[in-house]
Amino acid sequence: MMSLMVHLKSVANLRGKGDRIAKVTFRGLSFYSHVAANCEEVAHFNETFRWPIASSLDGGEMLEVQVYNYSKVFTNRLVGTFCMVLQKVAEEGQLELTDTLLDDNNTSINTSVTIEIRYQSMDGTVGMWRNGELLDVPDDRDGVFSFETESLLSGQSHGSGASAGRSLQGSIATFRKAARGVSSVMKLGKIKSSKDDPRKGDEPAVLDMVDLDRRAMRLAGMLEPDAISLASVTAVTTNISNKRSKPDIKMEPSSGRPVDYQINVTIVEARQLIGLNMDPVVCVEIGEEKKYTSMKESTNCPYYNEYFVFDFHVPPDVMFDKIIKLSVIHSKNLLRSGTLVGTFKMDVGTVYSQPEHQFYHKWAILSDPDDITAGCKGYLKCDIAVVGKGDNIKTPHKANETDEDDIEGNLLLPEGFPAERQWARFYVKIHRAEGLPKMNTNIMANVKKALIGENRDLVDPYVQVHFSGQRGKTSVQKSSYEPIWNEQVIFTELFPPLCKRMKVQIRDSDKVNDVAIGTHFIDLRKISNDGDKGFLPTLGPAWVNMYGSTRQYTLMDEHQDLNDGLGEGVSFRARLLLSIAVEILDTTSPEIISSTDVQVESVSNISESATGKMEEFFLFGAFLEATMIDRKIGDKSTTFEITIGNYGNQIDGTSKPSLSKKKKKDGESEEEENELIQNSSDEEAEEEGDLVSVSSTPLMRPVITDRNYFHLPYFEKKPCVYIRSWWQDQRRRFYNSNIMDKIADKLEEGLNDVQEIIKTEKAFPERRLRGVLEELSIGCSRFVNLANKDINQAGRTKLDRERLKSCMREMDNMGQQAKQMRTQVKKNIVKEKLKLVQNFLQRLRFLADEPQHSIPDVFVWMMSNNKRIAYARIPSKDILYSVMDEETGKDCGKVKAVFLKLPGKKGFGQAGWTVQAKLELYLWLGLNKHKKEFLSGLPNGFEEVKVAKAGPSLHSTPPVSLVYDMKQVFQLRAHMYQARSLFAADNSGLSDPFARVFFSTHSQVTEILSETLCPTWDQLLVFDNVELFGEASELRDDPPIIVVEIYDQDTGKAEFIGRTFAKPTIKMCDEHYGPPRFPPQLEYYQIYRGNCTAGELLAAFELLQIGQGGTADLPPLEGPTDSERGPIVPVPLGIRPVLSRYRIEVLFWGLRDLKRINLAQVDRPRVDIECAGRGVQSALIQNYKKNPNFSTLVKWFEVDLPENELLHPPLNIRVVDCRAFGRNTLVGSHAVTCLRRFIYCAPDKSSNNWGSAGDIIVNLEPEPAVRKMDTFVKLDATSDAVVKVDMIEEESDKEKKKKKKKKKGVEEEEEPDESLLDWWSKYFASIETLKETLRAQEEAQAEAEEREDLEIAIEAADIKSDDLVRKGSRTKDKFKKSSKDKRKGHALDGAEIRTTKAKVDELLVYNKELETEYGNFEDWLHTFNLYRGKAGDDDEHAQDDDRIVGRFKGSLCMYKLPLSEEITRDAGFDPNMGMFQSIPHNDPINVLVRVYVVRATDLHPADINGKADPYIVIKLGKTEVKDKENYISKQLNPVFGKSFDIEATFPMKSMLTVSVYDWDLVGTDDLIGETKIDLENRFYSKYRATCGISSSYSVHGYNVWRDPLKPSQILAKLCKEGKIDPPQYGPGGKVKVAKRIFIGPTVMEDENGLKKQTEEHLALTVLNHWEEVPRVGCRLVPEHVETRPLLNPDKPGIEQGRIEMWVDMFPMDMPAPGPAIDISPRKPKSFELRVIIWNTDDVILEDDAFLTGEKMSDIYVRGWLKGQQEDRQDTDVHYHSLTGEGNFNWRFVFPFDYLMAEEKIVISKKESMFSWDETEYKIPPRLTLQVWDADHFSADDFLGAIELDLNRFPRGAKTSKQCSIDMIRNEQALPAISIFKQKRVKGWWPFVARDENDEMELTGKVEAELHLVTAEEAEKSPVGLGRNEPDPLEKPNRPDTTFLWFLSPLKAIRYLVCNRYKWLIIKIVSALLLLVMLGLFLYSMPGYLVKKLLGA
Repeated sequence: MMSLMVHLKSVANLRGKGDRIAKVTFRGLSFYSHVAANCEEVAHFNETFRWPIASSLDGGEMLEVQVYNYSKVFTNRLVGTFCMVLQKVAEEGQLELTDTLLDDNNTSINTSVTIEIRYQSMDGTVGMWRNGELLDVPDDRDGVFSFETESLLSGQSHGSGASAGRSLQGSIATFRKAARGVSSVMKLGKIKSSKDDPRKGDEPAVLDMVDLDRRAMRLAGMLEPDAISLASVTAVTTNISNKRSKPDIKMEPSSGRPVDYQINVTIVEARQLIGLNMDPVVCVEIGEEKKYTSMKESTNCPYYNEYFVFDFHVPPDVMFDKIIKLSVIHSKNLLRSGTLVGTFKMDVGTVYSQPEHQFYHKWAILSDPDDITAGCKGYLKCDIAVVGKGDNIKTPHKANETDEDDIEGNLLLPEGFPAERQWARFYVKIHRAEGLPKMNTNIMANVKKALIGENRDLVDPYVQVHFSGQRGKTSVQKSSYEPIWNEQVIFTELFPPLCKRMKVQIRDSDKVNDVAIGTHFIDLRKISNDGDKGFLPTLGPAWVNMYGSTRQYTLMDEHQDLNDGLGEGVSFRARLLLSIAVEILDTTSPEIISSTDVQVESVSNISESATGKMEEFFLFGAFLEATMIDRKIGDKSTTFEITIGNYGNQIDGTSKPSLSKKKKKDGESEEEENELIQNSSDEEAEEEGDLVSVSSTPLMRPVITDRNYFHLPYFEKKPCVYIRSWWQDQRRRFYNSNIMDKIADKLEEGLNDVQEIIKTEKAFPERRLRGVLEELSIGCSRFVNLANKDINQAGRTKLDRERLKSCMREMDNMGQQAKQMRTQVKKNIVKEKLKLVQNFLQRLRFLADEPQHSIPDVFVWMMSNNKRIAYARIPSKDILYSVMDEETGKDCGKVKAVFLKLPGKKGFGQAGWTVQAKLELYLWLGLNKHKKEFLSGLPNGFEEVKVAKAGPSLHSTPPVSLVYDMKQVFQLRAHMYQARSLFAADNSGLSDPFARVFFSTHSQVTEILSETLCPTWDQLLVFDNVELFGEASELRDDPPIIVVEIYDQDTGKAEFIGRTFAKPTIKMCDEHYGPPRFPPQLEYYQIYRGNCTAGELLAAFELLQIGQGGTADLPPLEGPTDSERGPIVPVPLGIRPVLSRYRIEVLFWGLRDLKRINLAQVDRPRVDIECAGRGVQSALIQNYKKNPNFSTLVKWFEVDLPENELLHPPLNIRVVDCRAFGRNTLVGSHAVTCLRRFIYCAPDKSSNNWGSAGDIIVNLEPEPAVRKMDTFVKLDATSDAVVKVDMIEEESDKEKKKKKKKKKGVEEEEEPDESLLDWWSKYFASIETLKETLRAQEEAQAEAEEREDLEIAIEAADIKSDDLVRKGSRTKDKFKKSSKDKRKGHALDGAEIRTTKAKVDELLVYNKELETEYGNFEDWLHTFNLYRGKAGDDDEHAQDDDRIVGRFKGSLCMYKLPLSEEITRDAGFDPNMGMFQSIPHNDPINVLVRVYVVRATDLHPADINGKADPYIVIKLGKTEVKDKENYISKQLNPVFGKSFDIEATFPMKSMLTVSVYDWDLVGTDDLIGETKIDLENRFYSKYRATCGISSSYSVHGYNVWRDPLKPSQILAKLCKEGKIDPPQYGPGGKVKVAKRIFIGPTVMEDENGLKKQTEEHLALTVLNHWEEVPRVGCRLVPEHVETRPLLNPDKPGIEQGRIEMWVDMFPMDMPAPGPAIDISPRKPKSFELRVIIWNTDDVILEDDAFLTGEKMSDIYVRGWLKGQQEDRQDTDVHYHSLTGEGNFNWRFVFPFDYLMAEEKIVISKKESMFSWDETEYKIPPRLTLQVWDADHFSADDFLGAIELDLNRFPRGAKTSKQCSIDMIRNEQALPAISIFKQKRVKGWWPFVARDENDEMELTGKVEAELHLVTAEEAEKSPVGLGRNEPDPLEKPNRPDTTFLWFLSPLKAIRYLVCNRYKWLIIKIVSALLLLVMLGLFLYSMPGYLVKKLLGA
């Protein structure tokens, strides 16, 4: 056993006096020493610690000793830490040393530690041990060791180093990361002593080797020879040494390819729209498409319920960036566009990321984009769903919508968004750009130059920013490769925005059309954080790099899409300096700009240093091998070029500025700036002997490898390239990403392992998962330690700081949770935990993606003839060097296999899968000052060749090539055993596969096997004299990869099927060929074709070194043993699997739906079964048309198959048509890849017989099963087992009701009247149940999650235990409530229903197909689809449906021979049937098929008006029933309510197709969608799907028994078929079946109400619990309605609606069934609503009086029920109301048709004058009353309104005074009444309107009386409209003011004079008199005076 021992002697030079303790850590496992008490200077520990280890000690691993001051009360305080790299120990085995400790700040302190270390390796080579020492085990508390293997990669997370010296810079230990080692680490953990070990039963605690990871075992050498491992991709990619990195296995770029999407939007209704008396229309706009709803007149809460569908065919990225915009427009018509009320915007991606990809019945908040201060403009209720290909959308059941009126609780916002979003400004600052390509031809340039006389830059750039459906752009900078804008684009948008990405694009302004130069997307989620300690979106100032098409300018750029951001860019285009900030607006401040238009302003320049300090970076690359070069380019000389940004780009970098600014000595910054862009080519060499960059390899002619590929003859001379470049130093960003990426890679690898262990059913997956979690938590804590430095580096932006904080928080949190979960992982919940850990992985990947770039990516181009052919793009962070190993990029200083691919769209499909070239490439990128490290990772054994250039600086120049003088010779043996599930490449649906194996520059092929998808080649390929360069030891650890390509041989050219990679097992010449590593084991390798899997390859590869003695020393090869196969060597015995004898029995039932082959019909088909070279043929079907079933049912054959079930070859089913003259034509084939499900296992005799002690009682109370049941299973060894199925007692029920009455104080639920109930009552009750159970399930799920979170939180926080108990029990109670058991295992287990629902018998509504619930009814008869034709290449097997040419029905059963003893032969065993006993015969049988179609929902619109006219078509065989005349006009949710009877003969007609067509007046009808049901499987299934069993038995009424057989007959039949005793009915309502006693009621009522005895209820009870009967029991199909998706072949994979239906089947040889149940849609009931408007009061006064200017109103009241056009009625006018009082005594009469069940009014009307027929609408019953002011010459003024929902409206106030606006405001709180219950209501209700500030205000009150009568009552007692006969109302007693003044002017004057203005008139008259007198006085005064004076 390998082990490491550390003897801790003493610690000296301590300060002060106190207790000390030491902690020693190695590979993540720590030991504590004892406490050294009261020591002063020196603490003597003298303690030895020992770690047993599973993998050899790596020279880079660390040992850490920490010394603490110990305290009993407080936490221990760290004195110092000592770290050392164990390289010396690994080499010498023993080491004694004394060294100083480091404190927290990594500075040395005086205190020193003395330790001795010893290491014992496997072979004992290192360190000599005295005998006793091995047993010197540390003093473990319990003395038990346990091992959990975990870290696969030895010590990776603990850092390890190759630096020999321990101290560097002071004495900081340098960490260098070790390998991706596959060696496993064993850990010594303390196990709790058994008494407190809860896991005792779960797993062995002592040393158990099984849980070591298998690869580690193979290395450590403990693998037994036939334990095969299924190495999927991980086997290839896990490495042993650190010289090579993983190859990428998927080739094709996945993005950029267009896909089908469908967006469904339902606009249900709007509420609380702001504005007076409006006519709203809703506009739905997605991208460029707009659709409108109809207009609703004069209402603020319109009800639409209109459905829109948008179809798209675009790439996913484009789709998810499209904006969905819902806007409400007021009074739009043909002439005017209307005014916008409010809009709501969100992007498609937000909807797609919702659960189920949809929002259902949510309220969108409308806001006005032109006035952001206004607040909410109303609410719009809608459903939005985004369906991609193959997405299955589960529509929640639409019954009635009562509970969604809570607007605030159902807002259209993703989880976690605040309900009140605020307005915010998004500032996007665009500073400058660099490195733009030229966007014009040279000819143009020359013309310009001739005209203008100067050389101009050929690009006129500007920047355009798209965000949330708006775009803003900067100014155009004419002719500049380095434009400077310094402008900001400002968007005003609600925050947080419902739009995830911002698109920034540099465009070139052109006279004709502007083109994009480059595009960058900014994901807002990555630059913000919404947590408590989160931050608003912020970015930069930072450079973003843009990639796109190659840089040379052509008029028609074929890769222009890449510049628009679609697909992976193939070349650097430019970099742009930008920053983003967000400011939340305070909308109350007065100076705010209220519009949301985009603004552009200029901003100040930013300093050079803001983005970081300029540093010189050095990039080095070495090409070790270039193979697999495509033959199209193989004949020309080829070179490889590496570029980073524009550096190194020789043919199309930027043209150089004319003046070399470098020579200027003044502008330092200018120089840097320019150097960045300068194309570093030869002119750069300067006087200082500066480096010249070499960016491409020398030209070379490829040499032929085989007929497809060439290779470059590098052999021992490997060309190198190196480039100097200058970038801002922002390495920290990359470093943090790298650390996280590495943690994520490790996690992903671990998860793959766990999944592999689960898949291959190995032992102890939970241990591996624990190991993974341990690694994760160590990694996270390591990140927190590492990332926390360089905080004050130059150029750090706000985002850098905030991101670091949030990443550290997240990682810390994740580490804690991982630790937490590790303790919770138990065997039974591994899978659930695995899901949670997957979330960690996604989170890590998200965090690791750095939004602010710095160094651009590196591109490797293969060039031929000066043209760019193929490329690879390598992220610069992956090859970035750091002194800290964790921070180094994963491919830095490693050899990576790089596959070059074609650029852009050329890389899609076929062309993209062929490798253009495979490079073995070594890359290193780092600061110039770290340059000395750049060769450290290359395979050893080379000499450098430098440029021949004399000069002093020669020693520092990098080599231009490396020459390897060491070369090893090997022989590669490729054991190609078999492949399976290959891609079908031929038209026959099969392939002719062969494999081509590439290794280094060699390639060989296997033989071609024709017509198979599962070839067993069983062939050994030997590659002799393979030369590999480098040291032998390194090659042993790290061989190059082998590429295996599978092709399909066609005449002419072979077609590519797929590719996989493998690593060989290596034997050096001094090693022994034998266990554990040899002979190698066969492993499965996943074959990829593009991004899709295309099968698996079972093979093994070994690489054997050829030593001095040549090949003679190698293990011998057997010669070709097979005479038929010629010189082909089979796979040798030690490697091929161990076989044993199996018998495979085949049940041949029949063939179905065979399509024509080469235009001829199939007439005499036969089925050939083949497995591993043996097989059997079915009997020939003589006449397929007459009877497609086989005459002989069972045949068998024997075959040798591998013992290991995972290696079983597939079984091939082929159907051939035997034609005349002995011609056989292949019809189709099917490969059964997994035979495991057909392996026979004997029925377990012991199981299912709970208490064999005696009979078991299943007890049901004598009340029919309507309540939900509690199931108790009481098991007691002594007594009989009792299964009691309990009902809730009647009394408690009544009490509940009483309580409810008291509480509600409102209406009572009366018992439903039997005669009123119909099938629909049952259906709607069932849907209610379904909704409740779904809700309960959700609650239970949330509850469970909550519990889990609580547990995690509790464990993390160590809450006191009593606290815990309290919380725990509370959650438990909640949980108990919600998990009551509905009928066992039924479709939906859910909560009991707590409302006191009326008792109605229910059926089961499945919200999916019945098949999914019952395993496709393949309980014994399986259906195998037969394929023919080439497989489609579109994503995973999408087109497979088109390739199906028929179906084979049958089954398989396989078992090992000889048969074991347990399989006994029952009585009546038929030897001909083998294992297929008691199977019905397959003779033709006549059946009556009855199809019930209830309704369809969400149909895809088929007409231009966005509706459809659906009708049903049913096909079965040749019979077709068209229900065309009963089409339903303009409906997308039609209720059909029909049943159809069809007679059929199985097997000829067994596929039922139910289609929904759209009726058209002219032209053919279009198919909307169809669903297919295989009736035969249902008919023969043991689940008895012929006729569903209802929950109770009755002979009359709505719940009548449908089956011609009574329950007792069915039960007897089932017992007979199952070979159990017939049921025994006993007294007291008991029945005994197979030792089970069931109890149930025995009395039933007939239609006359007479009671009589019956056994039917008892029998039905047994049937409903049939699954409890042992051995034969199973769940029988209950009475049900299933919901099936409708599909349209033209739009594969996208649901076109759903249909609710069920099928009954009755064999014709049985008694005939009764008539079909009537499920025709309920006819709406006719009612008449009589509304009497008595009076109004307090109506606001609108007008000024004509003469007097006094306020008054001419009041009238308007009302309607169905809609303003349909039945609007007005009262007469009460003129001149001066107080707001109006008297009317006016009657409105509204006749209407009403559906009680759905609470909807039904209206039929023509949509427009051109409509052919009437359309039926359903609207909620809402009575609208409005009060108006009549005007003579202008439009009437609207004063106020009230809307009463007739089902739920507030009770009217008794008097006008009590009536207030609160009746509307607090509607929810007040008791509501329903006119349908009350029939007559009278009271006062308020009128309201909205004022300027959108506040509700009271505008009047109305006294009204509502009286509801049925149509019959209305006929008996008719009433007149207004005040007319019959039953007239008396005239209102109106005051005199209301007359018209121009009709009786005198009266008016009298009134005016007498009443109102009497005193005023008197005053005016007296004043006038005074005035007259004064006037007279003045007039006569002078004359009088004169008279007096003259004395006349």
